[in-house]
This record gives sequence, structure tokens and C-alpha cells, in this order.
Amino acid sequence: MNDPVEILAVVAGGSFLVVMVLRQVRLFRKRAARGELAQENLTPAEWETLGKKARIVKMAPVEVRDELEGIIEVLMVEKNFEACGDLEEVTEEMKLVIMAQAALLLVGREHEYFPLLKSVLIYPDAYQARGPDGEEQTRLGESWSSGSIILSWKSVVKGGEDPGDGRNVVLHEFSHQLDQENEASSGVPVLDERADYQEWAAAFGPAYDEFTARVDAGKRTVLDRYGATNPAEFFAVGTETFFEKGKQLRQRYAELYEQMKDYYGLDPAEW
Repeated sequence: MNDPVEILAVVAGGSFLVVMVLRQVRLFRKRAARGELAQENLTPAEWETLGKKARIVKMAPVEVRDELEGIIEVLMVEKNFEACGDLEEVTEEMKLVIMAQAALLLVGREHEYFPLLKSVLIYPDAYQARGPDGEEQTRLGESWSSGSIILSWKSVVKGGEDPGDGRNVVLHEFSHQLDQENEASSGVPVLDERADYQEWAAAFGPAYDEFTARVDAGKRTVLDRYGATNPAEFFAVGTETFFEKGKQLRQRYAELYEQMKDYYGLDPAEW
């Protein structure tokens, strides 16, 4: 084999094979590590913490809580956490409180542990960020498809301590991550079948239109008014409401509730 092109082709093919083998090895190791972590249980002290600062998790049925433990352990280990602003460090308690609530979005469905998410950045309180037009904005949280979630720890605690106000920054921002898995933050997460998208649209479209009309008219709503911003925010606010005001959401938007029940594989209205 003297042809330089043929030699390069062989070398390139061999390099590709090595890369693929290494990827498979890393994938095998990750799955093995996840399997081990998924068998671990939270300590009584950790459950006590959740009972105070992530009460919605303790309200879940026993069988759901049992499944949550392994997911929480994986998320706490796999994701990177960064202290921002005046926050000196991210403690194990912070990781636990955040990921226990995030795990609620995964426990009832097939998932890959928020595959887009790499880092969770935590500020001690509300923080400043630039809006789309360059203006300074005060924010409590945000989610980026590039792999980051930003949270205000004060807001995390406030939302976790009151499981019935329909406001939970962890559920809100992590639901955006699910939405962003569909390559566009549009209020439509990845669903199982093509027909599921039609059913989703048939429930979400009319509910969104009715909700935004009520907001525009200044009427009271079961969902936070911020959900009228766009369909992506409607999905995120709907997720908060689904878990924290399930009975009210089911009563007001029955078809919307059923779609979220099917998607999340849970029925919080019965907790």
C-alpha cells in the first residue's frame, strides 16, 4: 500500500475505531457507576432536611420516594455545582435540596438524568443579568440549553418550604431543561409517539389561549401569570402548578393536567 490517500484512509479508519471503542468504554463505566449510585439510600438526616426545605418531595407516595433516592444520588454526583456571587461554597445540603426536587421530574418516566445539563450555578439571592436588549434584569433562575442552570438559593429554599403556593424555581428551571431537549424551547418536550404531539397540542393550545386571555383581562388564574410570557414559560409554570397545585390545575384545566400526568408519570393531585 503505497498510495498516500489509501494510507491516510486506513489511519483515519483506525482512529475512528479507537474513538468509538473509547466512547463505548466511557458509556459502560458511566452506566455502571449510575447503577451503583441508584442502589444507595438517603440517610434519615437527609430525609429530615428534605422534610423542611423540599417538602413536596416528602409529600410524594412511599413508592415514589423509594425510586427518587437513586436518581438524587446520581444527579448529585454527575452534575457540577458552582458557587456564584457572594456564595462561599455549595454545600451537600444545597445539592440535596435542589436535586431532590429536580428528580421529581424524572422519577415517573424514561430519562437520561437531564442529558444537556452539566452545571448548576447558585447565587445566594436574586442576581443581575442582561436581558435580550442589553438591559439589566433581576432574576431568580434561568436555564440554558448549552448546559447550565442558574438558581437563587434563597428562592430555592422559599419554594421548597411552601409546597402549595405553585411557585418552585427548581421545578420551573429544570422543566425548561426537559423542554430544551427537543432542540427548541417551545413548551413541547420530547414525547414517545408522533400521536402524542397531537394530543399535547390539543390540550396545551386551548389552555394557553384561555389562560393568556384571563391574564390580559386581569382575572385570577390558578397558574402564575408569568406563564403568559410564551409557551415555554407556560410549560414551566404549568409544571410548578402540576406538582404544587395539582387539584386546582385538574379542576381548571383537566386536559392539560392529564397530559402532564401522562408525561411525568405521576399524579400529584392525589398526594
